[in-house]
Amino acid sequence: MKALFSEIRGAVFATLILAIVCCGLYPLVVFGISQALFRDKANGSLIVDQDGTVRGSKLLAQGFTADKYFHPRPSAAGNGYDAANSGGSNLGPTSQKLNDAIKDRVDSYRKENGLKETDPVPADAVTTSGSGLDPHISLHNAELQTPRVAKARAVSEEKLRELIQQNTDGPDLGILGDPGVNVLRLNLALDQLR
Repeated sequence: MKALFSEIRGAVFATLILAIVCCGLYPLVVFGISQALFRDKANGSLIVDQDGTVRGSKLLAQGFTADKYFHPRPSAAGNGYDAANSGGSNLGPTSQKLNDAIKDRVDSYRKENGLKETDPVPADAVTTSGSGLDPHISLHNAELQTPRVAKARAVSEEKLRELIQQNTDGPDLGILGDPGVNVLRLNLALDQLR
């Protein structure tokens, strides 16, 4: 019996030590390192105005539909750009529902941007990302939206192209993927033009 209580005491003691280390010390060390070395990223990569108002995150898309804004990729996250319901549609290439949705998006994109029926449409303009929250669009997508935004804002297309370049993120690690235009940062820069 004495041996049993000794084993139980050892197990309880080991559980308490592991709980303190794994549930207390380790998270505090990781939190401290992240705050010291990667403060912006650890806190959500927030975009904050001069007056301290949080406008969003560089990592999450927001829905813009007005002609005076560049439009992000379509979203499959909840009711649109809902981070709590992040995820793709899980519709495959043989899905009629997906094909119909893309066809409707292609038609809408061409109409809102004044394109001909034969003009190609960038894939990122009509398909959702895996998370449904991708904050970037391709340079080609931004270029096709430029005339619509310039007309709605009475701004030169050249000025908009400058803003697009200023809000374009390069490939990851300088080599992985294509450059992408951060739509939220671009649209906030547009609102600063006045």
